[in-house]
Amino acid sequence: MKFRLPVGGAIDFRRRYGASPLHLLLVVASFALAAYAGLRLLEGDSLGVALWFVGAALLHDLVLLPLYSVTDRAVQAAFGPATGARGPVVRVSVNYVRVPCFVAGVLLLVWWPLVLRQVDHFTASTGLPADGFLARWLLITAGLFATSAAVLLVHMWRGTRESRRA
Repeated sequence: MKFRLPVGGAIDFRRRYGASPLHLLLVVASFALAAYAGLRLLEGDSLGVALWFVGAALLHDLVLLPLYSVTDRAVQAAFGPATGARGPVVRVSVNYVRVPCFVAGVLLLVWWPLVLRQVDHFTASTGLPADGFLARWLLITAGLFATSAAVLLVHMWRGTRESRRA
């Protein structure tokens, strides 16, 4: 009978779980924090909060997911064929469109009442004018796309320069 040394605890855990114990601790802590926040949120208008979550999930799954999936496919098709000589090609250049779209979408999601002038009491509550949010959002979105295009051009220029050098 051979004597075998036991595999180290952290190594065995990583092999079975797929990540470090710190990762598991952080996931459990984030779930605990989300549960605490959810319970605190449900103390007020439980039915309204539950309806909002169900409505948001349905809106995302039935409307937004198909919409941005089709949009992403269209952008990928605009960047060229999906397969190369060795199979599917990973198109990193699509990310230069995805990132500014995502950031502009998050900004619109956060500020949509002001961008679309849906808040009449904003000026009375803050003392600030409510106009100009649409123009600012459009300028930020244009700046995001311009910056992304500039970074893409630099990336492409560096790639062609290295291929000419080779």
